[in-house]
Amino acid sequence: MNYVQTIDYLFTRLPMFSRIGAAAYKKDLTNALALCSFLGNPQAKFKSVHVGGTNGKGSTSHMLAAVMQTAGYKTGLYTSPHLRDFRERIKVNGEMIAEDFVIDFVERINPLIEIVEPSFFEITVAMAFEYFSQQQVDIAIIEVGLGGRLDSTNIISPELSVITNIGYDHMNMLGDTLDKIAYEKAGIIKKNIPVVVGETHPLTKKVFLDKAAAENAQIHFADQKRFVADWKFEKHELIAEVTFSHTDQKNYYHLDLTGIYQLKNLITVLEVIQLLQQKKYAIAETQIQTALRKVKKLTGLHGRWEIIHEHPNIILDVGHNVDGMQQVIRQIEITDHEELHIVFGMVKDKETEKILALLPKHGNYYFTKAQIPRALPEEELEEKAKKIGLRSSHYDHVQSALQAAVNHAGKKDLIIVCGSVFVVGEVDINEISFR
Repeated sequence: MNYVQTIDYLFTRLPMFSRIGAAAYKKDLTNALALCSFLGNPQAKFKSVHVGGTNGKGSTSHMLAAVMQTAGYKTGLYTSPHLRDFRERIKVNGEMIAEDFVIDFVERINPLIEIVEPSFFEITVAMAFEYFSQQQVDIAIIEVGLGGRLDSTNIISPELSVITNIGYDHMNMLGDTLDKIAYEKAGIIKKNIPVVVGETHPLTKKVFLDKAAAENAQIHFADQKRFVADWKFEKHELIAEVTFSHTDQKNYYHLDLTGIYQLKNLITVLEVIQLLQQKKYAIAETQIQTALRKVKKLTGLHGRWEIIHEHPNIILDVGHNVDGMQQVIRQIEITDHEELHIVFGMVKDKETEKILALLPKHGNYYFTKAQIPRALPEEELEEKAKKIGLRSSHYDHVQSALQAAVNHAGKKDLIIVCGSVFVVGEVDINEISFR
């Protein structure tokens, strides 16, 4: 097979979460272990940091990768899902995995695929581990796919585990209360391996403390060590004043990721970096500051309050659950604009009514869907939205919805594309016509 045929095989032959939802989620590590055993256990041949959580784990992973790259370490980065190109999932020093490697890997492991019948995600995890091993990375930042305890990535033995936060998402698989979800996320806490928890929450703190105690794992709550004393926007940067909670020492960081929700992720990243420094990783403060100013350039991160056009401002954000949308709405409130236009689509297994209820009533809505089976039909979204008084129209393609928003927007208006990673991934600004 050539590369296009190989990717088509992966997308169509294997159970894929973005396509079929919960049916693709394998609730044990058997397949991941079998695949990696076949490959000679590549996951044991490189050092890693394991990053889980409900929201922010992607941004946190990219920020950590940028810092490690800048500090001179050959850095692997595994994240999911991808926006446009499958190879976005697996990178070394910001460069996507080679097409030839993808082809060769799938050919080599194909006999086992027929026996084990793994999911798409299980195959991509094994591919990432094999690639990082062959590339002889100094360290890899590994983002959890879903949950933690039973996620395919959870066969690594990392330097550190990281849990950004806990919110309501994937409740059909992880549980319908915060403590149940926290239990699944806490599954990445391992014996004698330190863990950083980004946000302290009264309903989940005990879950993490109990799991850490059971594993004799040192636990660090990042938001108890530092806090953001002040912040501002300046020249397409988010500038944060970070203060140590017990010493009043201050540092300033310029972030090219300008969503204010990145302030929480920054606090988590700084605690992780401090622990890596204690493990003798040579990371200078100047290198941290340099890296955080160019995370997008170093790692290729997209879709996090990403401005893709000005006059009108068009912004992409992958926020797709209740907590994520609350952060997007907070950002809208502090962003200067006249009229608000929101291009919005969701997948079927989200809390649709709760998320719609959060949306600003004064916005103009262009409901749409990504071209995947899990997408919630745009007509159904609009019907629910009209019941709560949202002004809306609907379109069967993301590009059509965005073009309509652009046609109606003035130069000082704000257009947001959000609601689903897959909706954001289908935006091509080069195909949009401007007056």
